[in-house]
Amino acid sequence: MTEQYNRGITGERLAVVYLISKGYRILAQNFRYLKAEVDIIAQKDNYLVAVEVKTRSSIAFGTPEEFLKPAQIQRIIKAVDYFVTSKDLNVEVRFDIIAIVLSTKKPQIEHIENAFYHF
Repeated sequence: MTEQYNRGITGERLAVVYLISKGYRILAQNFRYLKAEVDIIAQKDNYLVAVEVKTRSSIAFGTPEEFLKPAQIQRIIKAVDYFVTSKDLNVEVRFDIIAIVLSTKKPQIEHIENAFYHF
């Protein structure tokens, strides 16, 4: 596997551990619908939280969250809408980003709640 792929897998694992430590319950990982993939779908209180994980080895070319493009956001929204309606869930939906920078000592994790909206 490529270094970029391995970095992404590492970031997603760190994000899951982080979310669980903050009281989130993981409902799905790498949920796919059509051409979309939602990295993590979690629940906390009455919120269904769709989490996009962005992992970088440095911020030399920008912060991780800057690499989320509008087309990807639209695909994530459609996938989460399908998830909610197919399971007939009655929850508030929130879209978060977990931005991770893997440094040589300790990964830096930033949780951005309500990173984007579905309208």
